[in-house]
Amino acid sequence: SPPATAISAAAAPPATAISPAAAPLSALARPASALRGVGLYLCALGMFASMDAVTKLVLADLPVLQVMWARFLFHLLAISLALPAFGIRLPWRARAPRTQIVRSLALGLCNICFASALSRIPLAEATAINFLGPGITVALAAVWLREQVGWRRWCGLVVGLAGMVVMVRPGLGLPDPGVGFALGSASVFAVYQILTRKLAGVDTPQTTIFHTGLWASLLTCFVVPFVWVWPAPEDWALLVLLGTLGAGGHYLLVLAFDRAPASLLAPLAYLQLLLAVAYGVLLFGEVPDMFTIAGGLIIAGGGMLILSAAAGHRGRGVSRGAATASSGK
Repeated sequence: SPPATAISAAAAPPATAISPAAAPLSALARPASALRGVGLYLCALGMFASMDAVTKLVLADLPVLQVMWARFLFHLLAISLALPAFGIRLPWRARAPRTQIVRSLALGLCNICFASALSRIPLAEATAINFLGPGITVALAAVWLREQVGWRRWCGLVVGLAGMVVMVRPGLGLPDPGVGFALGSASVFAVYQILTRKLAGVDTPQTTIFHTGLWASLLTCFVVPFVWVWPAPEDWALLVLLGTLGAGGHYLLVLAFDRAPASLLAPLAYLQLLLAVAYGVLLFGEVPDMFTIAGGLIIAGGGMLILSAAAGHRGRGVSRGAATASSGK
């Protein structure tokens, strides 16, 4: 989501709070468990791609900030109902509250940027640019976390940026402002990724998922009265669906990474690009041109180069970030 990153998010996202290395070795070793993890991950990708499409649909009637208010509010409500249903108390307290707050607000900003991009450029193009997030995470990890980054990862970042240049159609006029919003979404999502990795082993996945929606929801509640447009009944249904898809997608990511290693799941993330193209064609009549297709393939190739380098480190670090690039929303 974030790609979407919708939102893209992901986020990565709460899923990276679970380290595949920390999962039971017997579970990761069992083919049946890994297969279930792949199934859960594919379902999560489908939910994130659907969330992006729903976001673009509802943006035709409602302002960006109001849509993001609903995305996080209903995300929070869905998680608040789901956790007690599984016998889990709501994890109000966090061991790293400041990091949780900053992380949640980063995801909120990532979503706002991505939604702004969706209101201006095609769904497939916004999603592809959002997949630059893992590459930007590589650069941040080197500077912020002082991680050693090999040449293949740096090459992957450069290849991804080259794909974005192709996508914005060089020499054919100034790029649409939506491209800037999509790139901003990918950049903020990288910050979100780093914060998620810093929380790994500090707070439980349930705590991280709960706080993901909590603080962004509170902030947007203060802003939404100034932009409020009363939604039609069908828009209310889409807003509820939006938050539910976000919450469900993030939770499925947690389950997927608890059952299968990141090195297995990471390459599948780029299937979200295909789903974005399909939604764009079917719902919005957005048939990608040769620049979008070529740029998307180059960005995906750069991401795969990063993943191949990470695989040599047993799927840790950036590979988990890339695998959850789709949940940047």
